[in-house]
Amino acid sequence: MEATRMNASMKTAKGARLGLRPSVYRRAGRVVGRMQARRQVSQKHEARSVAASSNTGKVVNAAVAAAPPAVSEEVIDKCINAIRFLSIDGVEAANSGHPGLPMGCAPMSYVLWNEVMKHNPANTKWINRDRFILSAGHGSMLVYSLLHLTGYNLPIEELKNFRQWGSKCAGHPENFVTDGVEVTTGPLGAGICNAVGFAMMEKHLAARFNKPDCEIIDNYTYCIMGDGCNMEGMSNEACSLAGHWGLGKLIAFYDDNSISIDGHTDISFTEDVSARYEALGWHVLHVQNGNTDVDAIRKAIAEAKAVTDKPTLIKVTTIIGYGSPNKADSHDVHGAALGADEVQATRDNLKWDLPPFEIPSEVYSAMRDSCQEKGAAFEAEWNATMATYTSKYPEEAAEFKKFFLDGEQPANWADVLPTFTPEDSGVATRIHSQTMLNAVASVFPTFMGGSADLAPSNMTLMKAFGDFQKDTPAERNVRFGVREHGMGSIANGMALYGANIIPYCATFFIFTDYMRAAMRLAALSEIGTIFVMTHDSIGLGEDGPTHQPVEHLASFRAMPNIYTFRPADGNETAGAYKIAVESRKTPSLMVCSRQGLPNLEASSIDNVAKGAYVVHETNSSPDVIVIGTGSEVAIAMEGAKKVEAEGKSVRVISMPCWEIFEAQSDSYKESILPSSVTARVSIEAGSTFGWEKFVGTGGKSIGVDTFGASAPGPLLYEKFGITADAVAAACKEVM
Repeated sequence: MEATRMNASMKTAKGARLGLRPSVYRRAGRVVGRMQARRQVSQKHEARSVAASSNTGKVVNAAVAAAPPAVSEEVIDKCINAIRFLSIDGVEAANSGHPGLPMGCAPMSYVLWNEVMKHNPANTKWINRDRFILSAGHGSMLVYSLLHLTGYNLPIEELKNFRQWGSKCAGHPENFVTDGVEVTTGPLGAGICNAVGFAMMEKHLAARFNKPDCEIIDNYTYCIMGDGCNMEGMSNEACSLAGHWGLGKLIAFYDDNSISIDGHTDISFTEDVSARYEALGWHVLHVQNGNTDVDAIRKAIAEAKAVTDKPTLIKVTTIIGYGSPNKADSHDVHGAALGADEVQATRDNLKWDLPPFEIPSEVYSAMRDSCQEKGAAFEAEWNATMATYTSKYPEEAAEFKKFFLDGEQPANWADVLPTFTPEDSGVATRIHSQTMLNAVASVFPTFMGGSADLAPSNMTLMKAFGDFQKDTPAERNVRFGVREHGMGSIANGMALYGANIIPYCATFFIFTDYMRAAMRLAALSEIGTIFVMTHDSIGLGEDGPTHQPVEHLASFRAMPNIYTFRPADGNETAGAYKIAVESRKTPSLMVCSRQGLPNLEASSIDNVAKGAYVVHETNSSPDVIVIGTGSEVAIAMEGAKKVEAEGKSVRVISMPCWEIFEAQSDSYKESILPSSVTARVSIEAGSTFGWEKFVGTGGKSIGVDTFGASAPGPLLYEKFGITADAVAAACKEVM
């Protein structure tokens, strides 16, 4: 459509496809040659894929395109170009951003948002809406343009302030800033993993609540991903699971534009992406001309929806920066403003004669007015279905509304968490974690998760439930396999889906190195994912330094908006779970021991909510204060007794969560750590980094500031000086 209206004087056989000036014909020729070679590979693959799929009858190859919209092709052209030029103008106004992706992805995005998706701009939290995730989050102006044009609460003034202080149009999409943005993306690959979590939740909720005569959950999850997303390993982890689980309501668009920051992707990325996804168990389609062939996009979506037992990858070959005469199909248009001259050349090329941020009224009519009207009708229809469901299935409806729609917490729910006394046998806090996890699962039907192939070690199985699998999607134990990074991002997607799911995921604490980016995004996105981490220190023993965390506690305590819990016994583990379950805007990190620990006399669920508290003191006027966490609290108490035997007064503090303690009132913090007592010692089997904020310049920190070693855990504690004698000696030194 756009191509038919380009300036004829600018066209040649090769240049017409790109809309290029004569000055770049030679470069265009080289580009076309590369793309033709890639297209031949893709066509061969597609022929293989269609032949195989036809034999199984799972793909409707003759599927017709979606019903022709009641909008003329001329207006559709204008809508697509409106998306392009709002994106161009936003980046230009900021002199910062990524215009190329929105320019290339505008046609597929128009079809999705204006013709295909069920969404209601007036209610961004409607539970059965279709979800859209821009995994290639650098192209954020695409999402902002779509939100504005389809009638969401994103005024044009916000787009004019793209990437500026206080704007709702941040540099990358942020779910906590912009209403209508489903997830925070930017780190490439994370969004497609979130999308897997979304599609997983749709499948799970549909299995739990839908009835043959009344379906209340049947939404699709759509995602646009780029070459960079496919290069990042986490996307393969999550997409492998999507294929394994048969997530038929997940449709991903691969923006195949062959450009990255360094230049053309053929310098580093030449694999057959379609073949890879086919091997992962996906249904694969190819739109060869995503720049102008809107009907092919419609048909591909229809074919994707016809396949219900597999996720679908639609590879859409596009030109990055489509319409830009001098920068299309180059890295120059990937991550920088076009510049005034090129913006004008692009306007001339695409016959867009409007000033920046001005949109034709017919575009608003075709997109904003239409989507608002259809959205209200979609939700009204669903409300009627929900009313029927409530009358026919009142018990299921009550559960669905209470927990999944309203996110209610049962009154006095924490009563299910057991408590412990010193007379109870001491076990590892990973065992206590399993006890708490199962207790939570008994009262929260929204509690769901699993481990990265370490369930018997992490102790994370919910005993009353089976495995979430392709054929048993109503179950709640998730087998993530050895895929930490993908697991963390899928769990975040489970939370962000919007059904008040409380997700948890687990691995060894050392392997947070594989998934730290996902944990950081949970904190940034303000979602309460629970990360259960076991084997927390050199105390795990013989596996050695490859598996022994040292710097990890310090690194997570440096991360904003995450609770890092290191419980010392059963009561502290229960208290940590109570806070984690109730904290829906802050993720929690449970750092649990492999070795058994005694239950403390002064510990309690309520004390954990203070972050730190006194577990032992000689009297109210201590000569020295000893602070410990986790497995070292008992060692601190043993060391204190040695100091007391010499006539000194000692206070021992358990500090299960730094972040919560630091949020307490100044008076409470002073009551625990009086400024008058400067003789202080900390003990923790990890890096001493950061402890100076509590022990001060006159204090001493006992810890592990080198890598560990392979030996039995008790011997390692002795060799590294994590002992009661070391505590006593340190106390004498600082007093």
